[in-house]
Amino acid sequence: MDIVLLVKSIAGLSAILVILLLFFIYTSKNKSKKKKKKKSYTSPRPPKPKYDWDTLIKVVRNRQATTQELQETLALILKYHGTIAPKLGIRANPEFDKYAEVLLRLCRHPNTNKDLIIDFDKELEKKNPEYIKEINDALTKGLNSRGV
Repeated sequence: MDIVLLVKSIAGLSAILVILLLFFIYTSKNKSKKKKKKKSYTSPRPPKPKYDWDTLIKVVRNRQATTQELQETLALILKYHGTIAPKLGIRANPEFDKYAEVLLRLCRHPNTNKDLIIDFDKELEKKNPEYIKEINDALTKGLNSRGV
């Protein structure tokens, strides 16, 4: 009786092993088919937006940029990058240095005028009221660096 029980146990375990092997083979085939489908539906990456910070700052840095180009660039900066990251306690966020550079370069640009400077300053202060002091300091540094 012990041998009959042993043979039945081995037969049962063999049947379970066969079923498990068939199950794993079946699922691995389905996974490979799904992976192939995913690869066929990939779309190309969208182009880099032309309103990113580096593209806009290049126009302000360009000494040959016209007043109209400066005005359009400043409008785009305010539209897409007008909000400065929140302060870190009482200190300005390091991101503010970008805006300080824009103010400094705007003040020193040969094709700028008072209206551009004042309008950009007011809009930047309106969008970022916690940075009013820092914006005014950057504007003062820019105006003082112009020379007479």
